[in-house]
Amino acid sequence: MSFLEILDTLLLKPLYLLFEIIYVMANKVIGNPGLSIIVLSLFMNFLVLPLYMRADKIQEEEHALEKKLQRGVEHIKKTFSGDERMMMLQTYYRQNNYKPVYVLRSAVSLFLQIPFFIAAYRFLSGLQLLNGVSFGPIADLGRADGMVQLGGLTINLLPVIMTAVNLISCVIFTKGSPLKAKLQLYIMALFFLVFLYSSPAGLVFYWTLNNVFSLVKTIFYKLKNPGKVLSVICSAGGILLAVFSLLLYRTLMLKKAAFLLGIAVCLELPLLYSIAKGRIKWKGTQNAASKKVFFSGGIFLAVLTGALIPSAVIEAAPLDFVEITDFYNPLWFVVSSFCLALGVFVVWAGVFYHLVKPAVRKYFDGVVWILSGIFGADYMFFGRDMGVISAQLEFEKGLVFAGMDHLKNLAVIAAVILILYVIYKYRIKLVSEVLVVGTLAIFCMTAVNVAGITTDVNNVKERNLEDYMTVPRLTLSKTGKNVIVLMLDKAIGEYIPYFMQEKPELEEQFSGFTYYANTVSFGAYTNFGTPALFGGYEYTPVEMNKRNEEKMVTKHNEALKVMPVLFDQNGYEVTVCDPPYAGYKWIPDLSIYNEYPEIQKYVLTGKFTENYTNRQKIENNHRNFFCYGILKSAPLCLQRTIYDYGRYNQAESKVSTESKQVATGLFHSVGVAAAFMDNYNVLEALPSITDTVDEDKNTFLMMSNATPHDTMLLQEPDYVPAQEVDNTEYEKNHQGRFTVNGRTLRMETNIQMTSYQANMATIIQLGKWFDYMREEGVYENTRIILVADHGRSTLYEEDEHRLGESDILSYYPLLMMKDFGSSGFVTSEEFMTNGDVPTLATKDIIENPINPFTGKTIDNSEKTAHDQYIIFSDKFNAEENNGTTYLPAKWYSVHDDMRVADNWKLISGEEVVLPPMEDEK
Repeated sequence: MSFLEILDTLLLKPLYLLFEIIYVMANKVIGNPGLSIIVLSLFMNFLVLPLYMRADKIQEEEHALEKKLQRGVEHIKKTFSGDERMMMLQTYYRQNNYKPVYVLRSAVSLFLQIPFFIAAYRFLSGLQLLNGVSFGPIADLGRADGMVQLGGLTINLLPVIMTAVNLISCVIFTKGSPLKAKLQLYIMALFFLVFLYSSPAGLVFYWTLNNVFSLVKTIFYKLKNPGKVLSVICSAGGILLAVFSLLLYRTLMLKKAAFLLGIAVCLELPLLYSIAKGRIKWKGTQNAASKKVFFSGGIFLAVLTGALIPSAVIEAAPLDFVEITDFYNPLWFVVSSFCLALGVFVVWAGVFYHLVKPAVRKYFDGVVWILSGIFGADYMFFGRDMGVISAQLEFEKGLVFAGMDHLKNLAVIAAVILILYVIYKYRIKLVSEVLVVGTLAIFCMTAVNVAGITTDVNNVKERNLEDYMTVPRLTLSKTGKNVIVLMLDKAIGEYIPYFMQEKPELEEQFSGFTYYANTVSFGAYTNFGTPALFGGYEYTPVEMNKRNEEKMVTKHNEALKVMPVLFDQNGYEVTVCDPPYAGYKWIPDLSIYNEYPEIQKYVLTGKFTENYTNRQKIENNHRNFFCYGILKSAPLCLQRTIYDYGRYNQAESKVSTESKQVATGLFHSVGVAAAFMDNYNVLEALPSITDTVDEDKNTFLMMSNATPHDTMLLQEPDYVPAQEVDNTEYEKNHQGRFTVNGRTLRMETNIQMTSYQANMATIIQLGKWFDYMREEGVYENTRIILVADHGRSTLYEEDEHRLGESDILSYYPLLMMKDFGSSGFVTSEEFMTNGDVPTLATKDIIENPINPFTGKTIDNSEKTAHDQYIIFSDKFNAEENNGTTYLPAKWYSVHDDMRVADNWKLISGEEVVLPPMEDEK
């Protein structure tokens, strides 16, 4: 970030964020973009009213002082010249406690308007939600209004009305002021006319409303009998509101909304009048205002929400937030969120603090003190285990709290408020000291997080980035044998019959495949399910834990090398792409294959995503990390509102929709999710990066892809990404596709729908790759294994699929295999595990396959020797679960049909490293 970007984040982005959140929340309630602009204008004007009142008072004081000194200044200028004039003026100013720099005080109101105008301009001029939306006589809020047509000339009426209101306000406000002050405001009014003349109507409408508000405020200040003027304005406003309500009723069916809005406006006008006349007064407290308390609290809140919380979530998995193909250091997210937090809690809060009356500042001190306590307590004690969070700060299973959590949280907040109030009331000297100590403590915690992030990022920089940046060529032989093992993260085996029913043409594309409908994984997360998948039965969780003198990462890396090294030793040309959790890193550490120079290794994820999309994802995170900090420290009752289904109340704009999807229900969405596109684009590119050769050689390809894992809504029936998705009609006519053999998939939540669609999109793209192989003459001589590390829960409602607090289908991965020369699509009920993959991959082509690291034979004899032991753990973070064994967990054993709960047996209800096994019973 440059200095100007930091300055922009401190001064303007807090206002932009405020505009955005208010507008989005208003639009959720009202459901109309035009009315939401009115609410935005009212809210912002009442919010900054104390600022403008104080600024106007300062301006009046400055004009009065200038007027008082004018005769003396004119006399000095007339009588003296040169250095003598300068010295006399300085002496005269000093005697009257005046400094020439005070002239800037006359422009305080203008200085306040500028950042608010820039923020409003940025937000409303780029708001896609306004495009094509009419509002009363305005045909399109997203374009210039063009309401007047004179022959072939189109005149934008709103900017003219805006300027007229502005000029009237200027005339009233500058009554009795010097010509210089009048010219300043007149020129400003004309500038806005020129600058905003061709702007979108929504923006001009907002600024016109602001000018109307300013006019009403000016009338209260300047006219001798504002009550009469107020009655005239109310009367005229009532007539205009009635006319506008009729327009709304006819065009938008919002009669009730317009009526309620009229009542709200009428109620707010007397309040404005009371404030202007000084009828509303603040009661003082026994304690005097303390800048030290206020700014200590502001800095504490800024460090907590802008630095500690963002750095903590990044430090948990730093490489999740690194774009290796368009490298960006995730520490900049901490810097930007901290600057944004400083802008909110120190800069703009400080502006309000300095401009309000001294009596009110005491309340600011108390609010900041209590808010610091509430935010700190909420972050430390609540919402600690919210499940998996993506690089886009979206919780995999949404934001869900137990019923009692809210009550506990409210009780703690009440206790915190009581304790802090007592301290503030009777021991106020302690307040600033506590805040300073607290700030130092969380700053040190932030520094530790930053050090951890830096270490991981530097490790990435030290790797051979050529392996990560090179676009690979995947080679398949026309005359030799090709073996492909493709792990699809979280691909669900249970979906396959539904896919084949919905799209019968898939059976032809997948001709030769056997679908193993009775397959189990050894864990519900990648770190548990992957080792056995790539290394075989020597790498199940039980066997990994038996080798308790080696780090888990060492054993995991060994499993990832078993098949590549074995095929390499047997003369195959080996390519590895995206080995999952290699080096226990989210961005795979390809250096684990450096000992084997013949093995080609690549990272494909994100390689085919446009850099523009990556930049938009980065821009979103600059904003959302601060919002996430507020989320984690806010009371639980507010967190779902702040989270907003992962949107963090972000408006639909080009910035958000190019890298983030905003879903409204199960059938509609705007935008695309960058994480999904990073993986989907790889599948789509497979035909273009696959070369076929006539050389008599054998090839082995091992790769992984997470398209089924990072889901989003897709456009049906083709299941493709689209900026705007509308599946209403297709879903209406094809609901029956979710029922096969009397069993119906649940499609009640967004995650259920997007999971089905992402899995379907994966199968469709693979079918296209297989068609390409047929065209190139390499399909028949290629063995293909499609497998998942684990499944996903909540597909069905039946109790037979419940497994304690989890779901059997979390352990139900995809497993399909096409052998050399096979044909037809076959379903097998044979009991399988994803640990069978190495045996299937080497069958009949490598004689007596031996694990190159342990010297043991690779086979699946362990599967029939005893029940399979399944680890029941949610400790999925590989960097934390990286001792010499997996962290203690509960264990199940399973046999025969893994889809029936009765075949699962809880063999260790206590969390242990190793379960009691059959030979120990």
